[in-house]
Amino acid sequence: MAVLLDSHFVLAILEPKSLVGARWASEPVSVSIASLWEIAIKARQGKLDLVVPPATLEERLSGFGCELLPVTGRHVTAEVDPWPETRDPFDRLLLAVCQVEGLRLVTHDRKLVDHPLAWRSSRA
Repeated sequence: MAVLLDSHFVLAILEPKSLVGARWASEPVSVSIASLWEIAIKARQGKLDLVVPPATLEERLSGFGCELLPVTGRHVTAEVDPWPETRDPFDRLLLAVCQVEGLRLVTHDRKLVDHPLAWRSSRA
């Protein structure tokens, strides 16, 4: 099953000492440009201490074999069903990307893990 990484998982794989030179083995792994946008905003606001320059995020993720998904009109206008409990617009957008693209969101965010669009290890 193809998956979309939540922003906190994107940050985890950007650590220089974690997964250096690694590539995803079997299933397609996607990252929304929305996650890069969120990370860059938080880094510029001083809310996030990045270990890599924001300008290198896209290249680094591509190097890990992640497919980068643009944000489209279909993503921003999608009616996510059911509506998530979170008020975070980036979380809502990531769920919309999953719904439109037929993906599952890999997350440990407590407001998202029980959503039907979230990935669960027990799914086939």
